[in-house]
Amino acid sequence: MSSTATSPDLARFPADVRDAVGRLAGTAERTPLQRNQRLSDLTGADVWVKREDLQVGRSYKVRGAYNTISRLDGAARAAGIVCASAGNHGQGVAHACRSLGVRGAVFVPGTTPRQKRARIQALGGDAVELVVTGDTYDDAAAAAAAHAAGTGATLVPAFDAWPVVVGQATVAVEVLEQLGRAPDVVVLPLGGGGLLAGCGTWLRQASPGTRLVGVEPAGAASMAAALAAGGPVDLPAIDTFVDGAAVRRAGAVTYPLVRDCGAELVAVPEGQVCTEMLELYQVDGVIAEPAGALATAALTGGTVRVEPGQTVVCLLSGGNNDVSRYAEVVERSLVHQGLKHYFLVEFPQEPGALRRFLDDVLGPDDDIVLFEYVKRDNRETGAALTGIELGDADDLPVLLQRTAASPLRIQHLDPGSPAYRYLVRGGAG
Repeated sequence: MSSTATSPDLARFPADVRDAVGRLAGTAERTPLQRNQRLSDLTGADVWVKREDLQVGRSYKVRGAYNTISRLDGAARAAGIVCASAGNHGQGVAHACRSLGVRGAVFVPGTTPRQKRARIQALGGDAVELVVTGDTYDDAAAAAAAHAAGTGATLVPAFDAWPVVVGQATVAVEVLEQLGRAPDVVVLPLGGGGLLAGCGTWLRQASPGTRLVGVEPAGAASMAAALAAGGPVDLPAIDTFVDGAAVRRAGAVTYPLVRDCGAELVAVPEGQVCTEMLELYQVDGVIAEPAGALATAALTGGTVRVEPGQTVVCLLSGGNNDVSRYAEVVERSLVHQGLKHYFLVEFPQEPGALRRFLDDVLGPDDDIVLFEYVKRDNRETGAALTGIELGDADDLPVLLQRTAASPLRIQHLDPGSPAYRYLVRGGAG
């Protein structure tokens, strides 16, 4: 097995990045940098969006993948390529393998959306084998490492390798050239850290006055955990919804680069990411995957504060969203905004019970969007999982007052509770 995870050589970093720019010319797109009116109006700042969702493979990941594979010698190419991916890195590797005439294998977890799997196969063609294994990115990474050890194939990490970091840094090179001035703030999505390590190291040298912010999903904040612990650590559990950034352990190569580049780290709830995905789609006409919307979600949710008149650049990092996921996106957004709530209601098994619930508990702008019996306690009562969508989030206190005053036994399910996860996420919801 050979690996591309070489140690950083900061003295060579500028030359390596310029070399990567040349290698990617004609292979990766020079994606647009567009001013976003919605975000500018919301914040009072001058907000620009770097459209890496329009990149080859609909993600910046092709930059690091192609830069890495194109630098390999003949023996390493002949041994074949293997990688693990949540989906986007695999597309970059697939495109690079097909373009360079190299055989490859891409390992993805079962949580990778079918749309991303199909794109890996389409971009790689006969040059790439797709292997689906495990439940998380880390499961796929372990399987890819075992494959590399057993076959001698060259392992191309999704983020934790110097050539990958260098390739991702070309995003920052383009931003500075396209903007024509130093931005006040740059907001980047953060998973394993390849993008932030590369762009942060470049900006620290080329634009030292720029404030840099890395945005992690709240359910998988592995880099923040690494900074707190003084080195990469395994998170005990992760929420895999933001699949492109749901990494259990930050990279050993990327961690010190992120630590030293002076970036602020923030975490955005997955529900806020969903709300921003819908805004991008409905207002801006942009299809973004969860990881793709991380940076702009930090602005719209108020996690990242910017000053009026500042020049702000956000990276829209991925556009590989499976249309079948939109039902969950809408659900998570409504719950996050406080517009959708779930209750367990014990109804007496007698005529008129549901009518009394509608008349006594529901407000004029409330709507039942789910009603499902989950069990029968005995002959006299039955518990129903009831989903209620409010007309306004501020109506919840009044609704809870009416449930408390009702003769029915009504339990409000907290989104963080085990009962909620079992009944809503794992069952009828």
